Amino acid sequence: MKIPIYQIDAFADKPFEGNSAAVCPLDTWLPDETLQAIAKENNLAETAFFVKEEGIYGLRWFTPKKEVDLCGHATLAAAHALLEGEYRDRTEIVFESKSGILRVLREEDDLALDFPVQRGIRCEAPKTLINGLGFEPSECYWASDYLAVFDASSDVAARSPDFRALAELDLRGVIVTAPGEYEDFVSRFFAPKFGIDEDPITGSAHCTLAPDWADKLGKDIFAATYVSKRTGLLI
Repeated sequence: MKIPIYQIDAFADKPFEGNSAAVCPLDTWLPDETLQAIAKENNLAETAFFVKEEGIYGLRWFTPKKEVDLCGHATLAAAHALLEGEYRDRTEIVFESKSGILRVLREEDDLALDFPVQRGIRCEAPKTLINGLGFEPSECYWASDYLAVFDASSDVAARSPDFRALAELDLRGVIVTAPGEYEDFVSRFFAPKFGIDEDPITGSAHCTLAPDWADKLGKDIFAATYVSKRTGLLI
């Protein structure tokens, strides 16, 4: 059996930036262990698999280590593969996933994600998180991930985490964020528990980042920079 594989950079406007995802269209779902083995072989942060099901697409995402419930950049990549392929005349792709119905909209030359809000709940920063980041955040929240808020963008850029410590946390990963100098906010994302020490750019983290910064800034349209080595701009 041959499975097509596309490697697509999301959240990028030129080569070697953004976050790379593998996209594998399937005629029918394969056993979970096969999907996981393919993702491990691809060795990218995420591999997206989709199957056409009654007019929409079933979509699943796997890191090299585990299946995840939501992934932004691999959803964009899957939609791009469809919109640049057999659905060039469409302006919307609809996926069904473990996180519900997800839509990707074509807006001229750009794609926009319609994702669920995952508002964080204020909490005390766990000692494991503080030890793992090497610095105590000014605020901490929990949702699907921990959200650690720092005072300056340099605090986010300077983080050199202890990934072994962060892998002991009970949630998927840790989002670190701070006000930006030229943008509304900056962020990074660490998920060693799922086999991703640092994800180059994490779309799903903005399900929690957006409502938090909306509250802080009193606005609902943002320019955000992801300050990993590959960097990227999200609007």
